[in-house]
Amino acid sequence: MSKISRFTSKAVSLAKNAVGGRGEAAAPEGGGDFADYAVVSLHCLRIYLEKSYREALDLLSEMPQIVADIGLDPGDLPHHSTLVKAFDRLEMKIWRVLLRLSAQLHDTADHAAMDATFFDRETASKHYCRRTNYRVQTLKTTALVDTKTQAVLDVHCTTKKRHDTQIGWQLALRNAGEIASLAADKGYDWKRLREKLREEGVRPLIKHREFRPIDCAHNARIDGSLYGQRVLSETVFSTIKRTLGHAVRARAWYHEFREIVLMCAVYNIKRAVKQ
Repeated sequence: MSKISRFTSKAVSLAKNAVGGRGEAAAPEGGGDFADYAVVSLHCLRIYLEKSYREALDLLSEMPQIVADIGLDPGDLPHHSTLVKAFDRLEMKIWRVLLRLSAQLHDTADHAAMDATFFDRETASKHYCRRTNYRVQTLKTTALVDTKTQAVLDVHCTTKKRHDTQIGWQLALRNAGEIASLAADKGYDWKRLREKLREEGVRPLIKHREFRPIDCAHNARIDGSLYGQRVLSETVFSTIKRTLGHAVRARAWYHEFREIVLMCAVYNIKRAVKQ
């Protein structure tokens, strides 16, 4: 079985669990809509193939075996505009559930790392930028990564200038029951964040910015081996950008957020298939 076939099988299985549509036919019958799990699977393949909507569907039309894994025939594939509208229709919670299920494909540990990076927003025409006040050229993305498997556990996206400590607390709170320790760089140095993590039973491994001798003393007591694994979050971002793209194709910010979550889920599935 080829890599893309193994990937498709995993993606379809996770998509069915994410949308709860196991008994539904993938192709529309009698003028109905495509099954949600089929649409989610097609979007996973679009990201996996690193193609646009049109290009991905054209390529899949020449892959009857892969399309059959979804429950479709090549002639059943939707028009690219249908796929775009479906991406708009499906709620963010479905993509987040897909991300969480993809992380569960890995035998994760209880130590996580957090870091942020920027994804480029695909260059649009100057006319579009003026018409929509499209000024922010990057999308700030913060990921919570399991250091044992390098699987993405959770992700946060924003176009605003929110401080790392606030984003860090939001991510940590959502996943506090699944991690025992959290490593992050000095950008997340906030006393209240450390206190909140300890209240949730999470050991903070966040270095202090060194303004006083006591800050140096605090940093010296941090477990160096665990803190050193923080760089794995940077490795994950590097892999995603190199294999799935460094920019988002969508123009609307809420579509871009969903696309980043989907990219992280596809990364998890690819890594599980490879292992």
